[in-house]
Amino acid sequence: MTDRSRLIALLATRSTKRGQFTLASGKSSTVYIDARLTTMSPEGLSLIGSIGLDTLRKESWQIDAVGGLTLGADPIAYAISYASAASEKPLRAFTVRKQAKDHGTGKLIEGPFSPGDRVAIIEDVITTGRSALQAIDAVKSAGGKIAGVLALVDREEGGREAIAATGIQVVSIVRASEITSD
Repeated sequence: MTDRSRLIALLATRSTKRGQFTLASGKSSTVYIDARLTTMSPEGLSLIGSIGLDTLRKESWQIDAVGGLTLGADPIAYAISYASAASEKPLRAFTVRKQAKDHGTGKLIEGPFSPGDRVAIIEDVITTGRSALQAIDAVKSAGGKIAGVLALVDREEGGREAIAATGIQVVSIVRASEITSD
């Protein structure tokens, strides 16, 4: 079994629920993918780090850092950063807050992000693309350059296309149809 097959199996058994759900996008669905049940597990982190890093390297985006909107992107970005540690060009991880802090430095982006960084925006599950687009706006406003978006799961409900319509490439590791098929 390949690492990708193992990741799909984890997402299918741990993260996929059936029933009636309202998604963060406001849409109704009979399938809910709670990727955090996989991304925050030891097996999931191990697989996602190496698969995510390999996926980014195949895209040749030449990035400095990875990150996205908290909380979904965080474990994925950290796993990829960790997997890159021994490489020739380690990647830094950062987090985009949903809103700037109202104390201290008032940062919207936390971690070792610097203006001018070329980054891959990370998303756990893309439905409408709204979270990734929010992270893209924050990074651009802070002086970052967007190389592309890496999603763990594309729900195949238009989010990829909404992001691509802004001129930003989207790559997903897994499609929802791969983990929800019976």
